Amino acid sequence: VNACVDVVLSGVKLLEALGLEPGDGKNHIVLNSRQDLKETFTYFMEKGAAAERFFSDAESFHHVAQTASEYPSAQLYVGGNAALIGQKLAANSDLKILLCGPVGPKLHELLDDNVVVPPESMQERDEFHLILEYQAGEEWGQVRAPNANRFIFSHDLSNGALNMLEVFVSSLDEFQPDLVVLSGLHMMEGQSKEMRQRRLMEAVASISDIPTDIPIHLELASMTDQDFMSNIVHQQVFPLVNSIGLNEQELLFLTQSASGPHASLTSWSGVPDVGVVSDILFWILKEHGKMMDRASDLTRIHFHTLAYHILATVDGYWGNQVAAVAAGARAAGTQACATENISTDKVFLKAPLEFVTSQIEAPSQISLNPDEPVVHWHREGILFHFTPVLVCKDPVRTVGLGDAISAEGLLYSEIY
Repeated sequence: VNACVDVVLSGVKLLEALGLEPGDGKNHIVLNSRQDLKETFTYFMEKGAAAERFFSDAESFHHVAQTASEYPSAQLYVGGNAALIGQKLAANSDLKILLCGPVGPKLHELLDDNVVVPPESMQERDEFHLILEYQAGEEWGQVRAPNANRFIFSHDLSNGALNMLEVFVSSLDEFQPDLVVLSGLHMMEGQSKEMRQRRLMEAVASISDIPTDIPIHLELASMTDQDFMSNIVHQQVFPLVNSIGLNEQELLFLTQSASGPHASLTSWSGVPDVGVVSDILFWILKEHGKMMDRASDLTRIHFHTLAYHILATVDGYWGNQVAAVAAGARAAGTQACATENISTDKVFLKAPLEFVTSQIEAPSQISLNPDEPVVHWHREGILFHFTPVLVCKDPVRTVGLGDAISAEGLLYSEIY
């Protein structure tokens, strides 16, 4: 239920256009000023890590957004995880997509013809999200980015309050979907704690109204409030959905918030360790998934990081996982390079060619075979499929990559 217009441009160029000088990085949980923006962008650029923040001052944000959207090399795209997943699925001409998010005139113009927007979802003004990109090796002052990534921020109130969730659920009767994809919970972090808690309860009530024979996929995104994440995992949302999609930052934050395995790890160094990732995915499905008569529907997790993807599924609920995880990895390569097919001179391998499947239990040692790039292993009723990603050397566009990966993986997934 989150939708907006993404304004994509060079982070360094925007900061320079705003008259800001390079300086030290500092991580601000909420951006209250342009100075906070500069410091937080610098902090994450130095790490080469993706992050998303709420900009609290409406007037200041409006000025920054205007400067960004009028910058000569800025590009305007469909944005918001829900709209991006819808847009990716709509590229398949056999599919009709219902999108309920705050849709303004510019966004409506950018959406695929296969995307249906109910009249209640239309609004007079677009919500803008600013995506500040940087390239591998790019420098600003003393900072040098170890790899390409982006920093996202917005002052987005309608997505933040999940304004369109009820419209979405009430539209399902008529639309009769085969799959529901939810995203946008992370946008609620800009709300007060009381408002967020109330809205989360209302969201849970709405999601509970979706007929149980329709599978639900939840796409997570960058979050900073551990209590809120813990609520989503423990009490409320995870048991109601069949599938979740997330990246390495969200996975680590999730295990820290809910006291899972490897919770003492503060950040990944380089490519996330496969054994550590696998331990956390196993724990999520074992403790919060549909195992041993637990009242939960969660049976699938699609994990994506730059170098590799893992699809973890509870036995007996999903099929075609090899194709699904491979399709997600292929989508990552083609979308980042903006090509129809993957050209070997434009990509490289960053995935470990040998790894262990756990850092907690007696693990299996796995070596990748180029002839069969998807490997799998099994652990107490949970099946893991792993594939390396052909990483684009000079990415044209990194935004929405996780959404494209999850959408493609869902398209090829078979649910029993």
